[in-house]
Amino acid sequence: MPHTTEWRVRLDLFEDDDGTTKAHVVLDTGTTELTGQGTAHCHPADANVPEIGDELAAGRALQNIAQRLLSTAERDIEGMEVPRPGPRQATGWPT
Repeated sequence: MPHTTEWRVRLDLFEDDDGTTKAHVVLDTGTTELTGQGTAHCHPADANVPEIGDELAAGRALQNIAQRLLSTAERDIEGMEVPRPGPRQATGWPT
């Protein structure tokens, strides 16, 4: 049975005066929303390059939402209460 759907992702980035970049990501599935967060801190000895902070914070926020999505899927699978196959029986000639 073919299935096609569209999920929307919104990613917002914020940098404050102390060199901290924060990312907030929202995954909208049409029926639910999942959110993720990520941060990046510029070391005082490093040059302040906003693009690098954006990349780190966004990547961490996406990792966070990916973990939340996987956890949700695992809970949904467990909630289905579908019997799992038992151990496989050996085939061949008895010894």
